[in-house]
Amino acid sequence: MAARHLRTRKFSSPAAIAATAAVGVALAVGGTVGAVRLTSAEPPAGQVAVEAVPSTPAPTSAAPSPSASPSPTASVSPSPKATASPKSSRTQAASRSKARTASPKPTAKKTSSPKVVDSGSCGASFYAEGQMTANGESFNPNALTAAHKTLPFNTKVRVTNPDNGKSVVVRINDRGPFIEGRCLDLSRAAFASIAATGLGHIQVRYEVLG
Repeated sequence: MAARHLRTRKFSSPAAIAATAAVGVALAVGGTVGAVRLTSAEPPAGQVAVEAVPSTPAPTSAAPSPSASPSPTASVSPSPKATASPKSSRTQAASRSKARTASPKPTAKKTSSPKVVDSGSCGASFYAEGQMTANGESFNPNALTAAHKTLPFNTKVRVTNPDNGKSVVVRINDRGPFIEGRCLDLSRAAFASIAATGLGHIQVRYEVLG
């Protein structure tokens, strides 16, 4: 087995010189120092074998500084939730929006009680014969009228039967009666409203209304 002979050759050609310069530049930039050994196993003229022994490569990534603190994360406030727009409501007219109150019920007109200008008691009778009255009217036995000696025509008189409390208002349109103790002669209808006609005559209380 032939022994392998290593020898150092001098660089005599320009190509060898350029290769050596390039290797030196590469080693200087990388920060390493290596030994350059040239080996030759009877290489052809002009070729140079270069064996470079690289030094321990420098770490490529720098360890994080212990003093470095994580950057604070910006606090994100939650975005406000979108609220549904209020539904449009129909507005009523001003007169409809007011509280409705019941319309006032019509009140009956109060009629003032007629003033009593005179009163008394006397006997009363009735008559039913058809004839002309003293004021020129045709006598109507069914109308609420009466005869009196002195009261003005069309005077209103309230006649009350004290025995039963019934009363009737009559209008004076005639003169009479001309019998002692009687002051009123009622129409048959007026007398029947306070007493039975079979009695003929009764004692009454009267009130002249003004």
